[in-house]
Amino acid sequence: MSDKGGLGVVAEKGRQMLHKTLCGEPCALVSNIQHYTIHDGPGIRTAIFFSGCTMNCIWCSNPETIKPYQRLGIYPARCLTKHKCGYCAKVCPMKGAPIEFDESGTLARLKMAEECKSCLKCAEACPPRAIKLWGKQLTLPALMKAVEGDRNFYDKSGGGVTLSGGEVMAQWEFAEMLLKACKETGINTCIETALHCPAEHMEAVFRYADLVIADIKHMDSEAHKKCTGVGNELVLGNLKKTVGLGKKLVLRTPIVPGYNGGEQEIRAIGQFIKDELRSEIISWQLLPFRKLGTEKYESLMIKYPMEAYEPTGRNQWEQELKRLAAMLKQEYGLPAEPGTGGKLEL
Repeated sequence: MSDKGGLGVVAEKGRQMLHKTLCGEPCALVSNIQHYTIHDGPGIRTAIFFSGCTMNCIWCSNPETIKPYQRLGIYPARCLTKHKCGYCAKVCPMKGAPIEFDESGTLARLKMAEECKSCLKCAEACPPRAIKLWGKQLTLPALMKAVEGDRNFYDKSGGGVTLSGGEVMAQWEFAEMLLKACKETGINTCIETALHCPAEHMEAVFRYADLVIADIKHMDSEAHKKCTGVGNELVLGNLKKTVGLGKKLVLRTPIVPGYNGGEQEIRAIGQFIKDELRSEIISWQLLPFRKLGTEKYESLMIKYPMEAYEPTGRNQWEQELKRLAAMLKQEYGLPAEPGTGGKLEL
């Protein structure tokens, strides 16, 4: 499948989700709302994670957000067994066909079928939540209520709302509405995006975004495609457009050994930022790769692509990120920082 084709599928499914309604109102598919976060923009923030992504990074720590629809995960340790409970199989319109139990009657697998996407009754019926529903459809008023509840923290810390994912641009129409509503009530707005999206979608969302946090993963398109599923041409073009629009921009690079962790790869990104983005960024955050979200892969019955990788110790990767950041500051004059802990000067 070409990059363009894959992008079109996700964009169209995102559009379909927007036109689904709850009580007659547009809604978005949201995987999580994280309150009081301090790593997703300035100050204390509320981060809203949208489902659906235009990439499929092998190191992704949020696999539940990749597909643009609700998903079912399982936690067998919580199961009361089919003999003592079995409600999940009883409510299944397919007579429990997608649900498998082991010899002891404990939930073992759930082969989510196409019919499951419009049903999901098994998760609702499971008393101990051994079957978990990933993703919830939420209306604009419901999300604004969650956002407004944290306003005191925004006012005291200079924080606000951050839209993340998945890929927020996969549901760009709803994202634009939500950001607009936040701006109309005086709430600072930020988006986290990989920018693999049509430029017109990006520009629509940017109208109400005070800050953009974007990834830049690799300068070689084939290497980028090998580990994310797509080339980098669209991403790099949108980064240049972002700077051209005068948006406040923070860049992030996940440093993954064996992929882009070498000095040559980092220097190539630094040269692009200096030459093509004219160094017009607030910060460039170098992020360590850590094996996170493995329990989510297990719940979704998906093999973790980085399972065989053994990360280095914290002291080692911290020193390496500090070394790379110092080199980029000295030789390229770029505001590189190890991690996300530095205060953003907007």
